[in-house]
Amino acid sequence: MTGAARGDGEFSSLTEVADELRLDHRAIPPVRRESVAAGEGKRVSVVVWGEAEPELVFLHGGGQNARTWDLVALSLGRPAIAIDLPGHGHSSWRADRDYGPFRNAAAVAVAIQQLAARARGVVGMSLGGLTAIRLGATRPDLVRKALLVDVTPGSPEAAQRMNAAQRGPVQLTRGPRGFARLEDMVQAAVQASPHRAPSAVRRGVVHNARRLPDGTWAWRHDLGGLRSGSPLPDPGPLWADLERLAMPAMLVTGGNSGFVTDADRDEVARRLPSARIEVVPAAGHAVQSDQPRALSALIREFIL
Repeated sequence: MTGAARGDGEFSSLTEVADELRLDHRAIPPVRRESVAAGEGKRVSVVVWGEAEPELVFLHGGGQNARTWDLVALSLGRPAIAIDLPGHGHSSWRADRDYGPFRNAAAVAVAIQQLAARARGVVGMSLGGLTAIRLGATRPDLVRKALLVDVTPGSPEAAQRMNAAQRGPVQLTRGPRGFARLEDMVQAAVQASPHRAPSAVRRGVVHNARRLPDGTWAWRHDLGGLRSGSPLPDPGPLWADLERLAMPAMLVTGGNSGFVTDADRDEVARRLPSARIEVVPAAGHAVQSDQPRALSALIREFIL
């Protein structure tokens, strides 16, 4: 467990986040990291925002980590938890390398049960959104409202049809695992994120990188080596899970993203007619990074 955000260590960078949002540094709450046992000798790492009972749960996308929610969490200023999915961030890796939404949902359920059992809603982006769909279908007691960020069960297939430029930062999960220097990782991420400030991209890379014993650098996740020809999971079970969601649900898509096709948006409306669908202009797949204030406003209105 770490200390408050304003101290040294991992969370000292939140002063930069506050500056980016034009917030007084006094708005930064105490932030700490906790580790939860999730069975099979595995642990799930969780960033805890504030000292009051959490109102929100954040689940990140593939190749990201809990710190991708810094801008949104600080903008909202509400107690929350952000979870490192299995195989990501500081959470344990799996021997079978199965980091799909079914395994993920079982693991994050343990963390939510322990740290945020009465949260008002779960916000999941990309892989985290698919995980939230599965969680809402199997553990509705932990998902009072579900907000899905730029993902449907059809998104993995949509991603396979994209080129590298269209995938944006997601393409980094398909690239090299090792880098001679941290700056090489930063430059790769900057090139894949042309609409974000390089300083913000660098901050994200620092949180998502680890130095190996030989002095080289690697991503802090177990998704290296993905290729466009990799077999896709059958989306059918997740579409069925989407239909089972009994809680209020919202789908938020990025106006510049191709990860949610018109056909899949229509499929969400057909299978879950009660779902609210919103588009955030000038945002790509990572709406939480591209337009954090707009996403925060939607979260505040829909969940809080």
